[in-house]
Amino acid sequence: MITLKSIDRDETLRYLSGSRVVMNAGMEELLNICEEELLKAASPKYLYITINTDNTDLIIGESIKAHLKGCSKAVLLCATLGSETDKLIRTAQVTDMAKAVVLDAMASAAVEQVCGEVEKLIISDNPQSFLTWRFSPGYGDYPLSLQEEFLRILDAPRKIGLCTNENSILTPTKSVTAIIGLSNTPIESKRKGCASCNLNRTCKFRKAGTRCEF
Repeated sequence: MITLKSIDRDETLRYLSGSRVVMNAGMEELLNICEEELLKAASPKYLYITINTDNTDLIIGESIKAHLKGCSKAVLLCATLGSETDKLIRTAQVTDMAKAVVLDAMASAAVEQVCGEVEKLIISDNPQSFLTWRFSPGYGDYPLSLQEEFLRILDAPRKIGLCTNENSILTPTKSVTAIIGLSNTPIESKRKGCASCNLNRTCKFRKAGTRCEF
């Protein structure tokens, strides 16, 4: 079980970078209010399993093959903040749009924190292995449509209520699927950057003049 006691403020502000946020006493108070409400609403859940990298149903495209080069196994994972987080954001979108924007950014930061905690568990389970960073459907040429297969293998709809819609968008929306390579020897992880990402034309980070961690 993973419990969030606080939400990374710097990461929240990074997600808010395209919203022209000005830090002042009012914004600080809004951030505090949103954090308190989000911590009450969030119900972090996660699943992960180890797979062989010769699984042709999941290893599709050149990006993931390059990412897992040298890895005979990989960990398939998913994480979510739960449906109450989505409900909290939707309610704010009707009543207070500024608050909704902050909640959305803070929830994105929170689900990344949950993934970070899951990675610690994976490292603990694989003390002799070297890990790649998380690689999600939608990065490079790795199909976003694989979200559904990820969740099917993990039995996520039944176990933690994590599903996809017809556009391969995760529901609840503040959720993540990813794959992490496991190698017996040190591996070099090269991040490809914006040019190879199939989300580069709609990326909110690029619009704001910043970058995500890819």
